[in-house]
Amino acid sequence: MNFQTAIRSGFMNYANFKGRASRAEYWWWALFTVILSILLSSIDDSFGNLGSLVTLLPSIAVAIRRVHDVDRAGWFILVPFYNLYLVLRRGDAGENRFGPPPPPSI
Repeated sequence: MNFQTAIRSGFMNYANFKGRASRAEYWWWALFTVILSILLSSIDDSFGNLGSLVTLLPSIAVAIRRVHDVDRAGWFILVPFYNLYLVLRRGDAGENRFGPPPPPSI
């Protein structure tokens, strides 16, 4: 998955809390939100806040789908250090209780 595909997937699945997200999708999305926040905050702080608000729900959805990829419940995004471990971990190769693996990265 590349940068543009991850952004498109993040916005298209903005309220999809089911399924799985690859590490690439999660980290490209995280990079996008940081860049967007920096760019909008450099214009005005209220724009930065608006950008954060717009990406809040998609960010939560991507994080939950990422945790699903390692076969953990979405509630684990609330445990900070364990959450970091989960998003860094390689996802399950086969199908798990949250569905089939995400499509392979091209």
